[in-house]
Amino acid sequence: MAARAGGSGTGRREGAGRAGRAGLVGLLDRVAVVALVVGLVVGLVPGTAGPAGAAPGDSITVYSGRNEALIKPLFDQFTRDTGIEVQVRYGDSGALASQMLTEGGASPADVFVSQDAGALGALTNARLLAKLPPRSRSAVAPEYRADDGTWVGTSGRVRVLVYNPKLLPDPPTTIDEVVDPRYKGKVGYAPTNASWQSFVTGLRVLRGERKAEKWLRAFAANEPKAYASNAAIRDAVDAGQIWMGLVNHYYLWQKIVQNGESSVVARNQFMAPGDPGGLVNVAGVGVLKSSRNKKAAQVFVDYMLSEKGQAYFADSTYEYPLAAGVQPSVRLPSLAKLRAPALDLSDLDSLAATQELLAETGLLTR
Repeated sequence: MAARAGGSGTGRREGAGRAGRAGLVGLLDRVAVVALVVGLVVGLVPGTAGPAGAAPGDSITVYSGRNEALIKPLFDQFTRDTGIEVQVRYGDSGALASQMLTEGGASPADVFVSQDAGALGALTNARLLAKLPPRSRSAVAPEYRADDGTWVGTSGRVRVLVYNPKLLPDPPTTIDEVVDPRYKGKVGYAPTNASWQSFVTGLRVLRGERKAEKWLRAFAANEPKAYASNAAIRDAVDAGQIWMGLVNHYYLWQKIVQNGESSVVARNQFMAPGDPGGLVNVAGVGVLKSSRNKKAAQVFVDYMLSEKGQAYFADSTYEYPLAAGVQPSVRLPSLAKLRAPALDLSDLDSLAATQELLAETGLLTR
């Protein structure tokens, strides 16, 4: 089934199309025609790094659920390479999805860049996303894209426990161990973070509502420490303020690359195969049906999946590239080796039910 994470996926990625080179203006007409044909094959027109009809001077509006500091350099790089301007509205992925659901066909957004698959799934269910062309869909393995082709993953992240080995030399490998009473007051989480809420949604899907609620109540009874972000959890663990925290894998690597591995105490614990705590989620992208510049919007999608776009995720955010054959730039186990829980990422769209459950268990505002 498409959009399924974990299971027996091979981890192989098909190559995405590469952008044509600029500067072909003025060449012989015959060469220009050949270049145009080549550009259409891969979905990119020479001189524009985009498909036919998209040209420098075009502009698109992107609703981005990814943090501005994290993703803006890539948006700027896209504009430099294509000449297409990007107007960005930043916010929480869930909140932006809700806004687009309210705006409907009147939304000014051309593209939605989401921190997680659930928010994209909500727009798919509302039939607000356009079906992407085959080249975009085939660039990403089926488990990391929508069943109906309305969105594709651009990078992958793994849920882990970041822990302090000085305080916790033998960290848990399952979420059920995390709620052991000996860890009372020693675990951090980010209640409003989209990745945390996606994990809880995945827990509901994998174990059912009753068992998910039981785990959440046990977690709440252990008095976890609430933080504003994954980065704040990581820093608290590294400083020895708490023993461990539930985060995404790349936050630790951001600190290691910035400060040097010898200066960072904290380490990542990947969860046992199949454990819900080891959810592999994706950041992804989709084009709005109501987009007023679909061709330029598609250029943007193709760029995110190109070798250059994927290299940004590998080298700058330390996530898992999902297309173009690009490898992670830091020491990460392969996604196939992790054997994440088998979960259709499209099922992570029930955010409202997750937030309601978190509020009932006292974990949303803790």
